[in-house]
Amino acid sequence: MGTMKIRGGDLDLVEYEFTSFSPGENIRPCGLQKDYNLSPVSGIVVVDAPARIHLTVLDMNRFSPDRPGGGGIGFAIRTYCTAKVECTASGLEIDYTREPILRHFVEVFRHVVGYTGGFRVRARDHMHEHVGLGSTSTILIAVANALNTAVGSPLTSDQLRLLLGNNFVEETEAGNVAFGFETGVGPAASTYGGMAVMGDELTLVYRHAFAEGERVYIAIPPSGVSSAGEKEFDLLMNKARTLDYRDRTLKSYLIMMDLIPALEQGDLVKIGDVIWEIEFRGSNRAEVEHHGFELYRYMAALRNAGLEFVGMSSVGPSIAIITGRPEDEVAAILSSVGLRIAIATEVDNEGLKIRVEERA
Repeated sequence: MGTMKIRGGDLDLVEYEFTSFSPGENIRPCGLQKDYNLSPVSGIVVVDAPARIHLTVLDMNRFSPDRPGGGGIGFAIRTYCTAKVECTASGLEIDYTREPILRHFVEVFRHVVGYTGGFRVRARDHMHEHVGLGSTSTILIAVANALNTAVGSPLTSDQLRLLLGNNFVEETEAGNVAFGFETGVGPAASTYGGMAVMGDELTLVYRHAFAEGERVYIAIPPSGVSSAGEKEFDLLMNKARTLDYRDRTLKSYLIMMDLIPALEQGDLVKIGDVIWEIEFRGSNRAEVEHHGFELYRYMAALRNAGLEFVGMSSVGPSIAIITGRPEDEVAAILSSVGLRIAIATEVDNEGLKIRVEERA
C-alpha cells in the first residue's frame, strides 16, 4: 500500500510502511490466549449494536495503525448493526459485504479462545459507510459479542473491546486487510450505551447516560473528499497531529472540568457549548477543514438557529444535532442551509443487546 509520511511537529517526521496482509495473519492476542472451558450454544446468537457518534480524539499523537489509543469521546445512537452467529462442526461461512474484516476478527477470536469448530456468520450494518457513523467498529463489536456468546462467553465485555481494538482492520481493494485507526470510543459506546470518555490504550475512563428524552438528527452534507484509506491516514497523521500538539491540553481540560460535570447534571446546553468549542480545536479543526470551510458555515447556521448541540462525527462529514425542538422545526432549519435530515433517532443509553434464537 506504499509508504506514508507522518509529521507531528517540526522535528517529528517519520515514515510508516502501510502494509496489508491476509485475514488471520498478524494476530495480536493481548495476553488473553489461554485454555478456556468453552460451551457452544445450540441456537443462533443475535446481537444488535448501536452505532456511534465520535466527537473528538484527545490526542492524535498517541495513536496510529500500529498503536490503538489516543483517547476521545462519543455516544451511542439508536441506529443499529446486527450480527447473527451459530456454531458449526467446522469451517467458516460469512454473509457480509465486507467479508475480509469479519474473517480476520473471527480468526483472531478462534486463536485466542482455542475454538476448533466452525462458525456461520451473518452481518448487516446501518448502510452509512465512511461518513462518520462507525460502521466498521459497530459491526465488529456486534460480531465479537456474538462469537463470544456462541461459545459460552469466555471473554468479558472489556476483554472483547481490547481484543478488537488491537486487531482493528480495514479491508483493501485486493481483498486483504490493514491495521486501521482505533481510539476505542466506538466499541465502548456501542457496548455500554450513553456517552463514553476514553483515555489512552483503549481505557474506558467514564460512561454516563446522555440526552435522555431528546432527539438526535444526523445530517450528511455533500463532500467531494474521501474520509477513508490513504486520505484519512494523511489527514490524521499530519495536520491533525500538529494541531493536537497545541490544543490537546485544552481539549482534555474542557472534558474533565466542563463536559463530565455537565453530563452528571444532564445539562444539554452546557454539553453543546463544550462540543462547539472543541470543534475549533486541534484535530477537530483539521477534520472539519478537510471537507472545506463550508462545513463550518453549515454548523454555525445550526447553532445560530438555537439548536443546543451541533457536532461533526469522526472525520465527517456527518453532523449530529441533539435538541428538544420538534422534527419539523429542525427540518426547516436544515432546509434553509440546503441540508436535510438523513437519520432521526435518539441516544442509546443501554448498549448492545444479545439474545439466542432457536434454529429453524
